[in-house]
Amino acid sequence: MAGCSSAPAAAPSSQPPAPAPSGEATAVSPTPADLLAGMSVEDKVGQLFVPVLYGAAADSRSQENQARYGVATPAQMIKKYRPGGVILFPWSGNIVNGKQVAALTTGLRKASKIPLLIGVDQENGIVSRLGPIVTQLPGAMAIGATGDPANAHDAAKVTGEELRGLGFSLDFAPVADVNVNPRNPVIGARSYGSDPQKVATMVGAAVDGFHDAGIASVAKHFPGHGDTTVDSHTGLPVIQHTKRQWEKLDAPPFRAAIEHGVDAIMSAHVVMPKLDPSGAPSTLSHKILTGLLREQLGFKGVISTDALDMAGVRKKYGDAEVAVRAILAGADILLMPPDFPTAYQAVLKAVRSGRISQERLDESVRRILTLKQKHRLSATDLSGLKSDEHRDVARRIATASATGVGEPAVSGAVLVTGPAGKQLSALIPGSTAVATGDTPKTTEIAAASAAGARADSVVVTTEDAGPMQARLVQAMVQTGRPVVLVSMGAPYELARLSGYRGAVAVYSSGEPSLAAAAKVLTGAAKPTGALPVELSLP
Repeated sequence: MAGCSSAPAAAPSSQPPAPAPSGEATAVSPTPADLLAGMSVEDKVGQLFVPVLYGAAADSRSQENQARYGVATPAQMIKKYRPGGVILFPWSGNIVNGKQVAALTTGLRKASKIPLLIGVDQENGIVSRLGPIVTQLPGAMAIGATGDPANAHDAAKVTGEELRGLGFSLDFAPVADVNVNPRNPVIGARSYGSDPQKVATMVGAAVDGFHDAGIASVAKHFPGHGDTTVDSHTGLPVIQHTKRQWEKLDAPPFRAAIEHGVDAIMSAHVVMPKLDPSGAPSTLSHKILTGLLREQLGFKGVISTDALDMAGVRKKYGDAEVAVRAILAGADILLMPPDFPTAYQAVLKAVRSGRISQERLDESVRRILTLKQKHRLSATDLSGLKSDEHRDVARRIATASATGVGEPAVSGAVLVTGPAGKQLSALIPGSTAVATGDTPKTTEIAAASAAGARADSVVVTTEDAGPMQARLVQAMVQTGRPVVLVSMGAPYELARLSGYRGAVAVYSSGEPSLAAAAKVLTGAAKPTGALPVELSLP
């Protein structure tokens, strides 16, 4: 964003003690107290921010960096503003392949005189920022369907080990939301399920798995995002849970995360008027972040906002005021501000004016530095990426998650269609495929219908089926051939669709999940998973 407010004041000549040049932990690494004592106010304010940087290398020159930060490269931005961390995405050009990511994270750490958090959203399943670079693990709802918390632990441990090998120190996972609303547009299969106690057990196990891998975990989205019909990326959800309902439905997974020592908790851009009558989104609510999370639940770790570029938190205030109010509410990390210089200058001004006290600033910085000390990184190591052991874990979880409805087996000449029709057909010997997009076109539906009429049975892959996927299913039913669905997202669509003979829910479209579905369809395996959400099936 060209023309944003001026850069921060120049850093003082006395900088905090620097870590080893490669970012490796050493026996003489400075303590949080040492680092804090050597920081200027500008250094401290920088530590509150975790922005997006653009480019595949620390020295990549980008017009986007120039426009947003007034410098060309990620390394220059880190030296200029001293942020507490960064978050990497494919869309910002950060994630191309394993070797490149490891070089990028190493370069970013070298650029920072203060140890740097390097985070990513790697929930697995539907939110998998690293894609084929890492082991394709089923997501949370698939794990919930297995009913075994050991799977939550093992998936988190595999994820953490591979992230750490790539140079990450923090994963914005697990999702601790209880998905009690079938119409939830943003959580769905990212949740372990609709039972608060079962979700709590899974969340606690996942936190343990991340810790066993030596990586920080972030439970999200407090105080709960599971009962919404509005996506906080595009609007501001309002959840009318009473305090008693919140205690019963939303709180258990966050309590479990805290009991298991979760490093950080992310706020939700949702309004819960029964918890805070002011109407403030939770990210900006002192009653919720400090009153509930800090004081009632006793959480002593880092509180991160959800991304501050989301519409849910920008509805009432500008980017400067949002940043200040989030800190006053109790947040420590300001994630992805859309106008970083403006937000930085606003927080710096609030500290200098006393609106944010020095004591309050130091509290947050101390928590952030303590988290960094706990999860200091050694050199990157790509040897564990997609190892046989890790892929075995993925296959085991996917197989255990497969959930049967009705009569899911098929035989004879099989047509496979839908969004993953081609991929699934490749796993079913002798089958044919008519591929469609996520939103099937009328011509694709017609082609699938003609092919289905010539088949003995039809398999339709679905994922959060909208109107056109529903039309595809109905067209297949009208062929008169037995139709079996393979549900690859949250399974609520199985209650909306009709006329099918059977279904296999695998909750993910990754290769291990499709392979598990193929085994059930061909009779090579029995489905042992259980629906992790309540459904009224036709």
